[in-house]
Amino acid sequence: MGRPWVFVALFFFLVLACWAEEIIKLTLDGTVNPATSAYVLRGLKEAQRLGASLVILELDTPGGLDTATKEIVEAIMGSTVPVVVWVGPPGARAASAGTFILLSAHVAAMAHGTSTGAAHPVSLGGESPDEKDPTVQKIVNDAATRIRAIAEARGRNADWAEKAVRESATLIATEALELGVIDLIADSIGELLAKLEGFALRDGRILSTQYCGLRELRMNFKEQFFAYLADPNLVYILLMLGIYGLIYEFLTPGIGLGFVVGSISLLLAIFGLQLLPISFVGVGLVLLGFALIVLDVFTPSNGLLTLGGLASLILGSFSLFEVESPAVRLSWTTVAATLGTLTAILVFILTKGLAAQRQKPRPLTTLVGLVGEAKDDLNPEGWVFVRGEYWWAKAEDPPISRGERVQVVAQEGRWLRVRRA
Repeated sequence: MGRPWVFVALFFFLVLACWAEEIIKLTLDGTVNPATSAYVLRGLKEAQRLGASLVILELDTPGGLDTATKEIVEAIMGSTVPVVVWVGPPGARAASAGTFILLSAHVAAMAHGTSTGAAHPVSLGGESPDEKDPTVQKIVNDAATRIRAIAEARGRNADWAEKAVRESATLIATEALELGVIDLIADSIGELLAKLEGFALRDGRILSTQYCGLRELRMNFKEQFFAYLADPNLVYILLMLGIYGLIYEFLTPGIGLGFVVGSISLLLAIFGLQLLPISFVGVGLVLLGFALIVLDVFTPSNGLLTLGGLASLILGSFSLFEVESPAVRLSWTTVAATLGTLTAILVFILTKGLAAQRQKPRPLTTLVGLVGEAKDDLNPEGWVFVRGEYWWAKAEDPPISRGERVQVVAQEGRWLRVRRA
């Protein structure tokens, strides 16, 4: 009679033991950058600390930075907790850097309507680099070798992986499954968990997901903040606003909006520059461009220095970031709009300000139009009392008797011209 209760108790004990093991879910939606890399690495460490049975990385990315991709791939391949990379939901993609991450997983999965591939290196401006360039050949060969090694280590189609780098080959989910690039297709997390139940890994471990709890680990505020600042277009706009704002503030008296906006923008830009690979040559060209524009304001050269400054700014802008991913690049539109708008505003303000400084000083106040009282008989000159002060005045319509009201019609140095009010 007591045996059924023993089996029931044992069943509930096993269920509770499974629920004690959690499945950690991470979401990488956007470009691969140092912020998203820090998030994934934090999630893997947290999974190991909690003794999680599995990590699911939901992936939807157009690509990103090579250094951040390398960090994520190394962390996944070195993880003691099995990592499942799922390209989803339907409509998502794992392009460029995402292909490396997908192939590095213990289990690679995709949803219907998703794609992967196109891992060929692309220049900053978005054009394919010249394959005859020895430097470009080194970059392509290095990327092809790395992705082939990753695919072979996970038992996946290494030939296609290399083709994804050298020829920008792409696959949809069904094609990827047929060619052995991925392990399974699932259109939702629920379906993915169901298909992972009893899945055998290459190292002999068997996955169990039926009774395990799913815990989603999101990006914290710091990671989200730096993820936004990892966009070269945003960093570039902030850098331009910061430098232009400080230049305007230093060339005008007082502390105002230019100092506040310029300082905050420049600090945010510095944070962003720490996340992105930059070229010191590009930084030098940008600073030279600003110097030439400011110099042209003080030393008119019929616009020659301004044109040279703009040329230096444009060259510096496109050599500022050393990024090879098409997903993380500085666009022509951003450079043209930012430089054109801010340069026009700065030149206009500085030109008007310097023109005003060259004008002859004028009194801050004038007595013209005010009414006072004659303290002498003006025939035609004498003292008048206007706005609490005595002034020597000359009457335009003499004589004016003492005590009569007079109106100031002109102020010439230390004396006034008045007429009968």
